[in-house]
Amino acid sequence: MAAICLGTLWAVPARAQDGRTSETPRWATAWAGSVQGPYPVGNPSAQPDQSFAFPDPAEGARDQTLRLVLRPDVWGREARVRISNAFGTRPLTLDGVHAGLQLGGAALVPGTNRPVRFAGQDRVTVPPGGEVWSDAVALPFAADPEAPLLAGRKLAVSLHVVGLSGPMTWHAKALQTSYATAPGAGSRGTDEGEAAFPYSTASWFFVDAVDMAVGAPTPVVVAFGDSITDGTASTMNGDDRWPDVLARRLHATLGNRVAVVNAGIGGNQVVGPASYGPQKPFPGGPSALSRLDRDVIGLSGVASVIWLEGINDFSRNGEASLPAVEAGMREGVARLRARIPGVRVIGATLPSAKGSSSAAHGHPEQDEKRRGLNAFIRDSGVFDGVVDFDAATLDPAAGGLRPEMVPESTTGGKGDRLHPNRAGYLAMGSGIDLGVVLPRR
Repeated sequence: MAAICLGTLWAVPARAQDGRTSETPRWATAWAGSVQGPYPVGNPSAQPDQSFAFPDPAEGARDQTLRLVLRPDVWGREARVRISNAFGTRPLTLDGVHAGLQLGGAALVPGTNRPVRFAGQDRVTVPPGGEVWSDAVALPFAADPEAPLLAGRKLAVSLHVVGLSGPMTWHAKALQTSYATAPGAGSRGTDEGEAAFPYSTASWFFVDAVDMAVGAPTPVVVAFGDSITDGTASTMNGDDRWPDVLARRLHATLGNRVAVVNAGIGGNQVVGPASYGPQKPFPGGPSALSRLDRDVIGLSGVASVIWLEGINDFSRNGEASLPAVEAGMREGVARLRARIPGVRVIGATLPSAKGSSSAAHGHPEQDEKRRGLNAFIRDSGVFDGVVDFDAATLDPAAGGLRPEMVPESTTGGKGDRLHPNRAGYLAMGSGIDLGVVLPRR
């Protein structure tokens, strides 16, 4: 579908000469990494050997510092960070938390690193199953959040685990390289260089959201889904998942006044598993229905949600019925509307998995249910709009993904005919009608 002009959407107030707007600052979520766990249960991509950084998963991190690299989709003069111990089994104590601008690798741009505090303290303890927001931290390097050269830059959040973390809450499939010191190396969050961080990881740990202070209306679009939203088969460190493509299109018109955040988890299902927790984990994370509060409703400034899920429910790992998934989507949409006034919920049709090399996918029963769910998404009236990813990726002749969308882009390879590659995600993100995603004002 063709994109429409956004001139009638989300007007941005004129900025004063000092760069500020006349409106009271507010929080908008600028980055998210939906949590699962505990480590190592999950579906990471291009993961280095983690045994040197985390020798014993039951102990988790031990007196060491993690430097997590993430890309905020908008910038502000202040930020705050959410720490999650959702799937931990013991209290998580952190100190020496810092946030700075990444230079390259684990190195920071000199002078940008700032301490992050919690209720005014340098140390915080998060109970098992809990989460905590930090205080606001000033980001002097983002004095002009609209500066074009700031767009796309990455934030490095460093945190020191005091003692043993125990089982670690994480996001397995970051498709972004982050860093860790050796166990027992102590608090190194103030270091601007990279020498103390020899180990790399393709996952995020403990940090699951970052908010930025914004002075003008900044709608947040949440991409809620499974591995096709999480970005499986896209380019490692390339930021070319379909939500990234959508974000760049929106920023081309609205600048720093819109955010797209990714709430995908590889392997996720709408209604399964029935139970989930540290003692009973599942690689695909908690069900979409059970994580709505944390991963969508608990974020700041949410205006729209694009929901792309169901293919895993219909796989050999799920075996859910079509009516069960339809009912789950109805329930989820109703909860979102009840908890986020004015939210738009957009249904996304499922790309084909026909011919997949995965043992769990590609069978005829799955495709029949997939086509049934796509009809429900298009025709039921449950959603405020529809994004037709099936049409964007389908090879009409073969009934599966288009051939050019199959070869894997992360580490190379022939692909699995389940996950689109960079070309597929580009087509998906480019084909979204922007007027469907953002509400008119």
